[in-house]
Amino acid sequence: MKHILARVLLTLSLMLGLALPSVAQVNPTEQSVNEDALFQQLGSGDYVAGRISIPDANAGYLIKPENKLWAALQGDTLHILSIWSVVGMIVLLTAFYLIRGKIRVDGGLSGRKILRFNAIERFAHWTLASTFIILALSGLNIIVGKTILLPIIGEVAFGTLSAWGKIAHNFLAWPFMVSLVLVLVLWIIHNIPNSVDLQWIKQGGGLLKKGVHPPAKKFNAGQKLIFWSVILGGAALSFTGFMLLFPAEAGTPADWQFYQTIHALTAAILSAIIIAHIYIGSVGMEGAFDAMGSGEVDENWAKEHHSLWVEEVKGTTGARAHPAE
Repeated sequence: MKHILARVLLTLSLMLGLALPSVAQVNPTEQSVNEDALFQQLGSGDYVAGRISIPDANAGYLIKPENKLWAALQGDTLHILSIWSVVGMIVLLTAFYLIRGKIRVDGGLSGRKILRFNAIERFAHWTLASTFIILALSGLNIIVGKTILLPIIGEVAFGTLSAWGKIAHNFLAWPFMVSLVLVLVLWIIHNIPNSVDLQWIKQGGGLLKKGVHPPAKKFNAGQKLIFWSVILGGAALSFTGFMLLFPAEAGTPADWQFYQTIHALTAAILSAIIIAHIYIGSVGMEGAFDAMGSGEVDENWAKEHHSLWVEEVKGTTGARAHPAE
């Protein structure tokens, strides 16, 4: 009985084999076989695809040769630009600090304070700043983490850090966008360019030479440059980031790759600008941090860096500086 069943199965196998069309085989271990031959055999010549049972045909694509250019861009060009945008700015600011030193208040601190930013303004600023820093660090880790961070902290720690970084990146994008809109609404009226900005630029903002204090309103030309860089760069990051979160909305895979490239380039440039902003607002200039710390700045600092704003505040509101507690 067993012999009869075996013969039946063998006969059926032979019949099935004869019924199926013959398929040329490629031995991937042969030296004569190249990548193009494999693509021609395994796919349509343009890609290698597998069989899927879901409606999304793109899910079956395993290898697409045109992605080589995009992969090279991610692994080489964007890798280098991301590193040099951050490292280059840090080196430049370090050299500036060694040459110029900390920008002091020439008249000395008066001890009298003037309100510069209220609680709502400081909340919007710190929400935008804190979310951007986390987004920038987690995004930078995606690009250069494997080559820089992984060898230092090991696979386990790097895997855990990257997993949490991905979660933070996806979810903190939303408060970043909300605070970006809030900052735009609060400060756009003060960041419209005017003729005073030209004078500030001609004098280098007083940053290059001691004793030079060009007039400025609430925001000088340098701060306006930061403001519009953040608003426009943040808008670009928000739009492209949304497309990356929801790739079905992006269109074709080529469109998604385009958005990803713009996202990475914008993040690299904006990160360098924000590093310069952090420097001036902390160690680079005496009294500057108070503006976003307590919200109150020293009167002499305000007169040297925003003289027109001080005159405007005192003239329109009758405000008077009060002694620091």
